[in-house]
Amino acid sequence: MLVDNAVEGDSRVQKAARSAADAGWDVTLIGCAHIDAERRWRLGDAEVRVLPLAASPAVVAGPRGGSASGGRAGPRDGFASLGGVSGLRARLVARGGLPLRAARLARRPVEHAQVRYWRARLRDGAWRRLEPGLWDYERVAGPVIDELRPELIHAHDFRMLGVAARAVDRARTAGRDVKLVWDAHEWLPGARPRSDNARWLPAHLGYVREYVGHADAVVTVSDTLADLLVRDHALPERPTVILNAPVAATTEMSAPGLRERCGLSPGTPLLVYSGAMAVQRGVDTVVEALPLLPGVHLALVVADPDAAYVRQVVARAARHQVGDRVHVLPYVPHRRLVAFLATADIGLIPLHHWPNHEIALITKFFEYAHARLPIVVSDVRTMSETVRATGQGEVFRARDAADLARAVRVVLADPDRYRAAYEGPDSPLPGWTWEAQAARLDALYRRLLTPTR
Repeated sequence: MLVDNAVEGDSRVQKAARSAADAGWDVTLIGCAHIDAERRWRLGDAEVRVLPLAASPAVVAGPRGGSASGGRAGPRDGFASLGGVSGLRARLVARGGLPLRAARLARRPVEHAQVRYWRARLRDGAWRRLEPGLWDYERVAGPVIDELRPELIHAHDFRMLGVAARAVDRARTAGRDVKLVWDAHEWLPGARPRSDNARWLPAHLGYVREYVGHADAVVTVSDTLADLLVRDHALPERPTVILNAPVAATTEMSAPGLRERCGLSPGTPLLVYSGAMAVQRGVDTVVEALPLLPGVHLALVVADPDAAYVRQVVARAARHQVGDRVHVLPYVPHRRLVAFLATADIGLIPLHHWPNHEIALITKFFEYAHARLPIVVSDVRTMSETVRATGQGEVFRARDAADLARAVRVVLADPDRYRAAYEGPDSPLPGWTWEAQAARLDALYRRLLTPTR
């Protein structure tokens, strides 16, 4: 398995590697991260190796000594002047002659021109010039993959797709038949664009289009995303949906739980938001709703309690005079998280409207469900439709603090009504487990490899 991060914070990748090893596969999970030296450990019977990424040089060589542009473009193609303009602006910033924000705004026309030029010359291969840092993953992971001589490569997310495809090509040239599974974690065209880099999205879109045809099978996180991938890439087979569901059977229980960690009595209303923090995740809306919810506390379970944006949210709470009701706690291991969350009263998903937010049932949705928490979710399409269908929570208008407060009050008035959705023969929980998803993934692996065994 391949992933473009340090593994520790990626529960989907961890669960996939561990469950595959439990099913009898010999699993090596390779991560790539900006660390000083290689790290190794084990997830159950799966071996984990996180390889150190080096920063890209200004002029990037392609794998095996080739140029990043495939030999078709270089500094003499008449486009170097744009780079010269960018360099001039960088020097002005360094000397204090151009504010950084102004420099970024001034750079955008140059970047858009770069996108148009390289796409005209290299089409989907333009990523070699627009985002040459993608080669870093190849240089670091490629030799390790070749040494392992796998029968199947499971590439998580979009950056590792090309790395896996090139490894498969090398293996097949050497006479070995290797299968490639691409795990599409998100819909790339719907990703939030980087405001400081106009090259990023078109480069990565071209990168995926170049290599998606190499995949023997595609898996993804929701039915809606599966349909979008079929449409975008004319896939011959609909992707297998592997939900981001939690592990159900585990003895790694949490002690103490969330409520105890917050120092709250059983009768104190407690909301929880667990997961990544960013403006588009909507936690600011929750903070603005707290003055409308006297006595209600909020727990934020986040990767880095000291991160800049987390501090901004805490400062906003203080300005609203609710700082004493906001508790910031670090992540717990994913196999303990469900039990850890279970002492809260409501799980929050206050997402803003954004394409990728509309199409997924995200990880925290299933974690809240298995913790038997009523869910208060913004009116992003897929999750709001699911909550309304199951009766497990309430929906509010995204970015509307007053409507969020209304939804919270409705749930707190009769929480048992919403918890009842998780009980009985119609409960969705049996299908929302990682064990059910792992069986689906194992069946896919075996189908792909059966002809060669």
